[in-house]
Amino acid sequence: MTSQKKGIRALVGCSVAIFWPGAFIFGFPGVMAPYWQSTFQVSRGAVGNILFFVLAAVGLFMFLVGRWQERIGIRKMISLGSIICGLSMFILVFATNILMVYLWAFLTGAASCLIYIPSLTCVQRWYLHRRGLVSGVVNLMFGFSAAVMAPVFGYLFIHIGYLAMIMTVGLTALVIGTVAAQFTEAPSEVSAPNSKAQLTATAPISQEDSLTVEQSIRTRSFWLLWLTWALQGSGGIAMVTLSTSYGLSRDFPLESAVIILAAFNLANGLSRLASGYMSDFAGRNLTMSITFFAAGLAYLLLPRMTDLFGIAALAAIIGFAFGTLFAVSAPLVVDCFGIKHFGSIFGLIFTAYGFVAGPLGPSLSGYILDSTNGNFSIVFSYLGVFCLVSGMAIRLVLPPKPASTEKCS
Repeated sequence: MTSQKKGIRALVGCSVAIFWPGAFIFGFPGVMAPYWQSTFQVSRGAVGNILFFVLAAVGLFMFLVGRWQERIGIRKMISLGSIICGLSMFILVFATNILMVYLWAFLTGAASCLIYIPSLTCVQRWYLHRRGLVSGVVNLMFGFSAAVMAPVFGYLFIHIGYLAMIMTVGLTALVIGTVAAQFTEAPSEVSAPNSKAQLTATAPISQEDSLTVEQSIRTRSFWLLWLTWALQGSGGIAMVTLSTSYGLSRDFPLESAVIILAAFNLANGLSRLASGYMSDFAGRNLTMSITFFAAGLAYLLLPRMTDLFGIAALAAIIGFAFGTLFAVSAPLVVDCFGIKHFGSIFGLIFTAYGFVAGPLGPSLSGYILDSTNGNFSIVFSYLGVFCLVSGMAIRLVLPPKPASTEKCS
C-alpha cells in the first residue's frame, strides 16, 4: 500500500474513532441533563458537575496519554479508548444516582484522551504540510458528531426509552470505534517538508529542534496557551449544558430547546475544519482571536435575545469559537514547540481545560443559576468576558522566528 493511501486510511480511521467520544461529551449531557436532574432530584449545579468529571479526566489523562503513546503505540491507544468509550455507556443502565453518572462522565473523558491525542499526533505526522487542515478534519468529527447525534439521542429517548437508547448507542460506539482504530497506523519516520512542499503559514520546528516538555514550560507562549484553554475552554464547554436549559427557561419545548444545542455543536464541528484550513494560510493567532472576540460578544448579547432562531445563531457563534480552539491549538503547539514531544506538551496544556475550565464553566454556572433563581445574564456575562480575554491572550502566543535560538519566548 502506498504512503498516500496509508495516510488517507489513517485520517479516516482517526476521524471515525473520535466521533463517538465527541457525541457523548458534547451532545449526550445536554440532551439528558433535564432527565437526570428530575430523576435523581439534584440541582443544576450537580448536573453541571457531569462535565466537570469529564474535564477532570481530560486534565488527568491528556498528559499521561502523550507519554504513553510514545511507548505503547498510537493504534493500541486508540483501540483501548474506543473499548472504554463504548462499554462505559452501560454504567448508565444501572445508574441509581448522580454519582454513577459522574463515573460514566469520568470514564468517557478518559476514553476521549486515549483517542484524541494519538489521533492528532498520527494525522499531523502524515501531513506535516497541512497540519491545520488534518487537525481540523479530526476535530470536525469530534465536534460535529454531537450536532448529528444530539437530535438522534432526543428522538431515541422519546421513542424507545432511556435504557434501550443507552444500550443501542453504547454497542454501536463499541463496534464502530474498535474497527476504526485498526486503521490508525502512524508513519515510521517523520521529516519536516522541504521548502517547495511547504505550504503553511508557519513552518514547524524540525524533529531535531523540537523543544522538550521542560523547555516548553519555561516559555511565555506555553502559559498563554494554558490560560487560553482555561478561559475559552470554560466559555465553550459551559454551553453544552446551558444551551438546552436556557431554551427551556424561555418556555421552548424540549424538541425546540435541543435546536440550540444542535446549532452550537454544528458550528463547533464545522469550524474545526474551516478554522484549521484557514489557519494554514491566515495564521493561527489571527484565526483564533477573531473567533474568540466574536464568541465574547455573542455571550453578552444572549440575555437580550428572545426568539429561538436568534438564540441558536448566537450559540452557533460560541460553538464556532470553541471548535476553533480545538482545531488550531494543535498545529500552533507544533509551530511553537515541534512535533517530537507534541503529545506530552499538548496534553500538559490540556490540564487547563480539564482542571480549570470545568469548575469555571459548567460547575460554576450551574451553582450561580441555582443561587439566583435561574439568572442567565450573570452567567453569560462572565463567560463572555472569559472569551474576550482569551482573544487578547492568544495574540501574544508567538511561534519562533526561523533560525531563532529563543523558541517561543
